[in-house]
Amino acid sequence: MRKRKTNPLLIKTINYLYKAAKKYNANIWKAVAKKLEKPSKNWAEVNVGKIAKHLKEGEIALVPGKVLGMGEAGKIEVAAWKFSKTAKEKIEKAGGKCYSLIEIVEKNPKGSNIRILGG
Repeated sequence: MRKRKTNPLLIKTINYLYKAAKKYNANIWKAVAKKLEKPSKNWAEVNVGKIAKHLKEGEIALVPGKVLGMGEAGKIEVAAWKFSKTAKEKIEKAGGKCYSLIEIVEKNPKGSNIRILGG
C-alpha cells in the first residue's frame, strides 16, 4: 500500500504546482510535483557547490528536495523545498537568493530559465 503525504504544507505545495502546470501550460511544475510525491528518502539533496558549478548565467536552480551547505555558493538563485541553515547563509552571503517552490512559480510562472538539479 502506498503511503500518503501528511505534511499539510507539502500537500498544498504539490497541489499548487499541479494547478500552476495546467494554468500556465508549463510541464516543469508537474514534473517537480511528481518528484515531491515520491518518498522523501528518494528526494534530491544537492550541495550549493554543485549547484554553482552546474548553473549557467541567468538560470535559476530548482531542487525538488533539500539544498545542503557544502562548497562555495557564488551569486546563485535557488528554489527548493528545504534549505539547510548553512546553505541559506552561504547563498545569501554571496548575494544570491533562496526561494520556496511557491515563490518561484509566482516569480516565473512559465518556468523559463529554470534548471532542475538532483532529480
